[in-house]
Amino acid sequence: MSASTPQPDPSIRPADRRVSARIGAIAESATLAVDAKAKALKAAGRPVIGFGAGEPDFPTPDYIVEAAVEACRDPKNHRYTPAGGLPELKAAIAAKTLRDSGYEVDASQVLVTNGGKQAIYEAFAAILDPGDEVIIPAPYWTTYPESVQLAGGVPVEVVSDETTGYKVSVEQLEAARTENTKVVLFVSPSNPTGAVYTEAEAEAIGRWALEHGLWVLTDEIYEHLVYGGASFTSLPALLPELADKCIVVNGVAKTYAMTGWRVGWVIGPKDVIKAATNLQSHATSNVSNVAQRAALAAVAGDLDAVAEMREAFDRRRRTIVRMLNEIEGVLCPEPEGAFYAYPSVKGLLGKEIRGRRPQTSGELAALILDEAEVAVVPGEAFGTPGYLRLSYALGDADLVEGVSRLQKLLGEATD
Repeated sequence: MSASTPQPDPSIRPADRRVSARIGAIAESATLAVDAKAKALKAAGRPVIGFGAGEPDFPTPDYIVEAAVEACRDPKNHRYTPAGGLPELKAAIAAKTLRDSGYEVDASQVLVTNGGKQAIYEAFAAILDPGDEVIIPAPYWTTYPESVQLAGGVPVEVVSDETTGYKVSVEQLEAARTENTKVVLFVSPSNPTGAVYTEAEAEAIGRWALEHGLWVLTDEIYEHLVYGGASFTSLPALLPELADKCIVVNGVAKTYAMTGWRVGWVIGPKDVIKAATNLQSHATSNVSNVAQRAALAAVAGDLDAVAEMREAFDRRRRTIVRMLNEIEGVLCPEPEGAFYAYPSVKGLLGKEIRGRRPQTSGELAALILDEAEVAVVPGEAFGTPGYLRLSYALGDADLVEGVSRLQKLLGEATD
């Protein structure tokens, strides 16, 4: 399934078009919309429990905050700095990448961005021309297809489901490839499913991309959040020959509980990074220097705080999967990474719940918010109707209370 770049209505004078076709076609971020609604209801006094946002409930570690406080006091951080990032941060990101994934890059291959979303958009913008196709495995994070279309490309969805652990095969990718295919997106661990590809599965996809001369954009934002026997695999480290056509996006948001600090990065071939840096120089200039100094403390430091958070996420992961699978009509595979559960709720659609018969996961999510005061994100937002995404990056007590409410409400479903 693919979408074409929106075109303006030629019957309307340019001066009379209030919003461009390109921007008018962008959908609001469903995850942020659900989170905003949940927070608004809580502010109004309703006891809403939100499973919507992919945001750790932990504070940013103290040593990172202190680095930011010190940065505020230093006048050199009150001025413009290089658009592509502080040189010392770029060097630290290169060192961190070698430490954590075994991928050796130079600081000149790094661009520091305002969070992962800007990293993804600028990466696509740097390599896509109008009509270039990008294969996107679904379920996908809501921003990927929007970024592709903003860059003039065409997203081509390849759908997986719970029967394959939400992982796509080389055969599926090959079936979607055309003469216009330029990029394949690879995300492991995955948002929204928590799926983690094995090294063998990742290598097979990487070799397929190599065989056909395709670019690979790999999002490694959840690299440190894997559980049980699963392990993170960095494609360009696994297949060095892929590096010349591989772009890595990452950031501090998930690993260090720094979602609000807005620091991400792009790693890639020098010519692509130079092009993306030129774009950023006109779009935003440098990322906030204070946030960059905090990110420097994060990536240059140890991973002790990360290990503590991962232990809590692992505990919550097992709890939410067990409780969701106790609901008749719900099937929740065990996620191996990130901090999301992605249960199928197809068995509940069309059933009567408190006088309503939701026909879609979107309608079911609305019913859940109204009747149980629990905020979840419907699968429509991720390209696969019939599912819900629940983030388990919230406190243990809230998690149990929220899923208990789901059990009570959805347990009332009747034919």
